[in-house]
This record gives sequence, structure tokens and C-alpha cells, in this order.
Amino acid sequence: MKFLKLAVVGAAMLAANTVALAGPTFDNVKKKGFVQCGTNTGLAGFSAPDSKGVWSGLDIDMCRAVAAVMFGDASKVKFTPLTAQQRFTALQSGEIDVLTRNTTQTMTRDTSLGLIGAGVNFYDSQGVMVRKDLNIKSVKELNGATVCVQPGTTTELNLADYFRANKLTFKPVVIEKVDEVVRAYDSGRCDAYTTDKSGLASSRTTLKNPANNIILPEDLSKEPLGPQVRQGDEQWLNVVRWALYAMVEAEEYGITQKNVDEMLKSTNPNVQRILGVTPGMGKNLGVSEKWAYDIIKQVGNYGESFERNIGVNTPLKLERGLNAQWTKGGLMYAWPIR
Repeated sequence: MKFLKLAVVGAAMLAANTVALAGPTFDNVKKKGFVQCGTNTGLAGFSAPDSKGVWSGLDIDMCRAVAAVMFGDASKVKFTPLTAQQRFTALQSGEIDVLTRNTTQTMTRDTSLGLIGAGVNFYDSQGVMVRKDLNIKSVKELNGATVCVQPGTTTELNLADYFRANKLTFKPVVIEKVDEVVRAYDSGRCDAYTTDKSGLASSRTTLKNPANNIILPEDLSKEPLGPQVRQGDEQWLNVVRWALYAMVEAEEYGITQKNVDEMLKSTNPNVQRILGVTPGMGKNLGVSEKWAYDIIKQVGNYGESFERNIGVNTPLKLERGLNAQWTKGGLMYAWPIR
């Protein structure tokens, strides 16, 4: 009996601690009625507004997925365009609820900024772009070159590391905004431009002569990109993390925008849990049991988002590569919804 009493007391204390750890973002977002997302100032395929100010991209879809979880309505979002130097301060200060802006997950960022990564929505690597008429075939041929790079990024650090390790010298041309650094490169102010290879592919589409620019073969680093939230806010972390995982899981099980209603009739236990036919997952998150259904119906699964925004039939023409499902040789492997 004594043991039972201790167990009950222990469970109560654990429950109390769990409540205490829950941060304010979930409640604040519910109260104001929308999700405020930090985005890139303009990176085609990932987060960019069109001529009418309508935002789209892989990272924009990530933001809309979070809104679908919270409100059953993926349109309940607002965007704050941020440079690389502004992004972490905006999240730390509470100006934004979640950073959905091609941000690399690193140990320093997870341990010293009061922030935490919520998963990876694009596996990338850092590359270097040059003009074809320079006749450069390798980064190692760029000794003494001028290189355009953004400050406050892992890109800047990786560039210095790579050149130092290979006993090369370079002159950095440091410019904060993406569009300005691309213009500087395009005007010939720099011999080369370095950022994530996805970013290079995106920027190349905006150059005066895209075909005259090549991305060199070397990978200067690993760049696992994904959303970030504030530490100590576990309920909100779970919402963002599982919004991403639901998109990945949906693709794995063949659930799409077009067939999601039909899939409600599926006898697959995994599909039933994902779509809320078997209840419990929504309750665990503190949201509707239709949370994942709403993401898929309104935003699509991960593969649909990839192909729509950056895939081979878009101007970026990116292959799935590392971002293919784990069952197809890629790294997209979500934690199970069960």
C-alpha cells in the first residue's frame, strides 16, 4: 500500500512537472488566431512572394502545415521576412512563433541560442557557383578568388574552414540580403558565390544568363535544414515536429491531397492513426483528431510539396536525392505516428 501511495504521488509530481514545462506559444497562437512564421526575404522554391504578395515554397508549406494542425485552416498564417542575421533574434524575442527559413541545424544553435530544431525538411550541402567562362572545374582552383557570402551563417564559417584546410586563400565579399548578394555576383563583383546548393539552384534562375553559371561538384559541408522553435516550450515543439512528420508519413503510406478522403476508408492501422480514424494522436498534441488530415488535404504530403516547389518540373529542377523517402534510398524517415 505504501508503495502504491508513493507511485501515485510520483505520477502526480510528474504530471505537474509536465504542465510546468509546457511553454506559452501554443496558447498564444490559439489566442491570436494565426501562426507567425519567420521566412527568408526571398528564396525561390523555399519562401518567396509573387507579384501579388502571395508566399509559396517548401518552407512556406511547412508554416501552413503548422497552421492546419492548430486551426484546421492552413491559411491562418502571417510571414515575417528575415535575413540570416535577424532570424535568431526574431525567434528568441517572440516576434515570430516558428522559424521556417532554410536554417541549418547545428549543435551550437541547439545548445547556446535558447532554440531547438524541430526536424529536417531538406537535407542539403554547401556548394559554390561560378561562371562557365572562368573555366573553373573545382573549388580547389579558386585560390585567391573573391567569394560572395552572407554573414551570420554556417556558410561563412564553412567557407573559411574549407579554404584553410586546403591551404587556399580567398577574399570574402560579405553581403547580408540574398537578393543583394546575388546581384553582386551577377555583376561580376565576385568570382564565386557560396551558399547551400539548393539556394544556388534557386538564385541561378534569377541571373541574367542562368545557363552561363555552374555549381561546382564539391560538397563543402552537411546542411540539414529545418524549422526551429524556442527551447522550454515542448508542447509547441511537438506541434511543429509532428506537422513535419505527418507530411513525411503521409507520403510513405501513399496518402495525397487527391486521395485523402478515400484513404479514410483504409484498413491499414497506420493510415487510420495518421488520419484520426483511430483517435488519440490529436488528443496527445492538444488539437483536433483531424490534424494530419487537415495538413494533407490543404497542403499535401512531403513529396507533393517538394515536387510543387523545387522538383524536376520547376525552374529549380532538383532531384529528390537525399530527400527521397527512406524506402527509396533517401533520408526522409519520420518517427511513426502511433
